Amino acid sequence: MYRELFLQAQAVREYAYAPYSHFRVGAALLTKDGVMYTGVNIENSSYPAGLCAERAAFASAISQGEKEFSAIAICGDADVCWPCGMCRQFMYEFAPDLTVVTGSDPDHLEIMDLSELLPNGFKLERTDI
Repeated sequence: MYRELFLQAQAVREYAYAPYSHFRVGAALLTKDGVMYTGVNIENSSYPAGLCAERAAFASAISQGEKEFSAIAICGDADVCWPCGMCRQFMYEFAPDLTVVTGSDPDHLEIMDLSELLPNGFKLERTDI
C-alpha cells in the first residue's frame, strides 16, 4: 500500500510549480476509507504565499468532505523529503496518528509516525461546544 501511495506522489510531482527553488514535491494522501488525494508544491513570487504539497493534498481532501486520514507519501527531488515544520503541525491538526512515507524510490521507503516527526504537537481544544 505504501509503495503505491509513493508512486502516486512521484507521478504528480511533475505538476509542481517551482520556478524559484526548482525543487518539485508531490504528495499522495490516503483516507481511512482508502480514497487517495494528491497535491504538489506551488511557489509564489511572494514566498509566504506558496503552498507545500502536503497541505495542498490535505486541502483537496478536506474540500471534498474528508476528515479521517491514515497515511501520506511525499516525493521530492531529493533522496528523502520529510515534511517541513509548518506541514507537520498542519497535518497534526487533522491526523495526529498519520503515517508519513518518503524515500529515494518506491523500493527504498522510509516510514515514520507523525508523532515521531512532531513530538508534543498541539491542538487547541474548543470550549464553546
